[in-house]
Amino acid sequence: MQLDDMRIFVATVDAHNFTAAANRLSLSKQFVSRRVMGLEAALGVRLLIRNTRKLAVTDLGLEFYERAKRILGEVEDAEQAMSLRRAMPHGLLRVSAPMSFGMVHLSPLVALFLREHAQVRFDMELSDRTVDVVGEGFDMAIRIGTLADSTLIAQRLADVRMIACCSPDYKRRRGEPAVPSDLERHACLPYGHGRMANWEFMVDGTRKGFDVHGPLRANNGELIRDAATAGLGIALLPDFIVSDAIGKGQLVPVLDAFMPRASTLYAVYPQHRQSSATIQAFTLFLREQLQKTLSA
Repeated sequence: MQLDDMRIFVATVDAHNFTAAANRLSLSKQFVSRRVMGLEAALGVRLLIRNTRKLAVTDLGLEFYERAKRILGEVEDAEQAMSLRRAMPHGLLRVSAPMSFGMVHLSPLVALFLREHAQVRFDMELSDRTVDVVGEGFDMAIRIGTLADSTLIAQRLADVRMIACCSPDYKRRRGEPAVPSDLERHACLPYGHGRMANWEFMVDGTRKGFDVHGPLRANNGELIRDAATAGLGIALLPDFIVSDAIGKGQLVPVLDAFMPRASTLYAVYPQHRQSSATIQAFTLFLREQLQKTLSA
């Protein structure tokens, strides 16, 4: 069995028939069909059910399809990583990142990256405002959460666990919400932009949003954390902002059983910068490092 056979099989399943798969791969229909048959013979199982209109995937075929996609993805990642390693990052990189995240996580990683890449220079802006990447001349921005429709290219770096929490004093005075719908009777401290605040939790196995309100909204997580520590309400913040306060007993988690949805951390950059070896190398470096530290 060869990787090419996996690629042909995955393309065939994605296209739902041999003809479309052959067109995508710039191969003949007969060649694609023959390679899939050879793959079935090598595995000793039937992967596809063929009829005159389209193909159906067997249960074993679906299992092999999922495994093959993962393997091909890992091979592609490995090839990309080696290709990026061969490129020599150099020049100035202007980066915007959220203040709290930049201080806690990005600061040590930038120093490490610079030690490994002497030809790179950084111009960093740590701010909780949403910058205009193209208009303000940034090469890259680090963003957390749902991205607005944009012409920017977004690369997922890692997941950031969210924690709902309040001070012990607030919990004594106002009680603890038993279910997410109880939040409508609590003072909440929204973190982010926009007039409406919607927090998502898992309810009966489904993600559900709940509108919240309270005495303070801010686009700075540390300000929201300090307000929660002072007993002003309940906050929903990334764990890297509140973990120390929770460890010191200044904040206590609430609604843990409902697992607030993890936010995603992205590197975003303009389309015309996607071929930059420096951007690609720094993005790959951040993904490798942050997936270790944020999942620890």
